Amino acid sequence: MISVNFVCLGNICRSPMAELIFKKLVEERGLSGSFEITSRGTSDYEEGNGIYPSAKKTLEKHGISGTHVSRQLTKKDVINSDYVLVMDSSNLMDVLRLTGGEYGEKIFKLCSFTSKPRDVADPWYTRDFEKAYSDITDGCACFLERVLNERAEEIAYDKRH
Repeated sequence: MISVNFVCLGNICRSPMAELIFKKLVEERGLSGSFEITSRGTSDYEEGNGIYPSAKKTLEKHGISGTHVSRQLTKKDVINSDYVLVMDSSNLMDVLRLTGGEYGEKIFKLCSFTSKPRDVADPWYTRDFEKAYSDITDGCACFLERVLNERAEEIAYDKRH
């Protein structure tokens, strides 16, 4: 089982969007049994809240649905994840601060896997949920391809059992 944890600041916009988008991509490939997919926030500002209505509306417009409750990232979450995918440089610094700089080999910016590495701008501030959706979808698709290449044997084993 490959554990993927998406991370943003409050865990109500970008990271739950990434969680639900990635779950759909994985499901479409018939690989749900090979992945554990979650999301967290670096802050506790939104702890216990659901996905932000504009983020949810954007996902639904693209045929993606799901439930979500915001939770703050812990060091244990990082330790127990194979991949921690942050949305921007600020999230990256927060996660590295949380871990004391450890576990850097599993912490990446989501869009670092794309042909145009970039931060996913926070739609809470930009109000551009479509742009966030587009960037997150690009990052998730490229990340999935990388994982499928790097961990093909493990995924093939999961599919057989």
